[in-house]
Amino acid sequence: QVQLVESGGGLVQAGGSLRLSCAASGRTFSSYDMGWFRQGLGKEREFVAAIRWSGGSTYYADSVKGRFTISRDNAKNTVYLQMNSLKPEDTALYYCAADLSRVVRTTANAYDYWGQGTQVTVSS
Repeated sequence: QVQLVESGGGLVQAGGSLRLSCAASGRTFSSYDMGWFRQGLGKEREFVAAIRWSGGSTYYADSVKGRFTISRDNAKNTVYLQMNSLKPEDTALYYCAADLSRVVRTTANAYDYWGQGTQVTVSS
């Protein structure tokens, strides 16, 4: 079992920055990959970024590449999403998720555990 708790969301103006955190507990954190997804109002959940269990490889959706950075601190059991140059279209509920397969994937149904989400709202 893995428990995930996101934090760091909020209201920010376009062009601003936020850093999301996701604290994990349960299984050994360094044994699984992590991802961030988001879901806007009336939209499907979409992949944002993922990071391998070692932190050695990262993956991004084209829509956030160059603006968002995913990282992890295995000593703190935490994964982060640094979001810069935010746009109104980034407004969504952001979720972190754990993938125990250790094959980094970008589809939501591949992930085994999910947090409750943290809201990010970007005003124009």
